[in-house]
Amino acid sequence: MASGTLILVDTSDPLAVIDMPHFCNEDGHELVETEKTENGHRFLIRKR
Repeated sequence: MASGTLILVDTSDPLAVIDMPHFCNEDGHELVETEKTENGHRFLIRKR
């Protein structure tokens, strides 16, 4: 994937709300948006 690509991740893992920001921070990706959904969370990530 090219740098700047937007990736939409849907998860039902309750700990993803903690894990995804750490993942993005450690790997240099930008966490653009976090949304609570009926079944968990949705994350919009911009690849570094």
